[in-house]
Amino acid sequence: MKKLPFSRRDSAQLPLTFQTVTINCGGSFKMFSRRIVVARPLRTSFIPRQIALIPQRCASQAAASSGPDYPELTDIEDPGMNGGYINPPRVKRQFRDPHADWWDKQERRNYGEPVHEDNDILGMFSPEEYTHQKPGTAALQLGLFVASVFGLCAVVGIMYPDKQSVPREFEGGLERELGGPTAVRARAAGDPL
Repeated sequence: MKKLPFSRRDSAQLPLTFQTVTINCGGSFKMFSRRIVVARPLRTSFIPRQIALIPQRCASQAAASSGPDYPELTDIEDPGMNGGYINPPRVKRQFRDPHADWWDKQERRNYGEPVHEDNDILGMFSPEEYTHQKPGTAALQLGLFVASVFGLCAVVGIMYPDKQSVPREFEGGLERELGGPTAVRARAAGDPL
């Protein structure tokens, strides 16, 4: 026989839940209904007892493990207010030597090296700093490009052949050739411009 986690005396004090089960008898229209009374304690009655035990257990574990106290540092001793963490210089990893013997070749850092607190900005997976051109040189190159595009447009406008001065005329407007009197005809002699 299976032992219950609570005694019979406890089960008399706990609320009972009732469950109704309806069984369909193999496709017939008759429904067989049964009521089953289940003496089951509600789960909510156990929760306050367990919650009361958890803080006591955690408090006893915290008292048993006594670690070093957190250092109390002044603003002069800890200007960054980061708990005395050794903050390396603010240098992006893209500017480190890519051919050096790094422990982590992709991130360009050695094992155990302290990480800067802004590592998400200074790491290799952050956007690269554009250092290929100075702003003055880049503005000059952009200006030269715009001037060359407008210069090319001016040269093409000057050299492109003009439209004919007089439009071409056809005898009878090519009425018969284009399909008869109902067709749209070409320009004939004497038509307005």
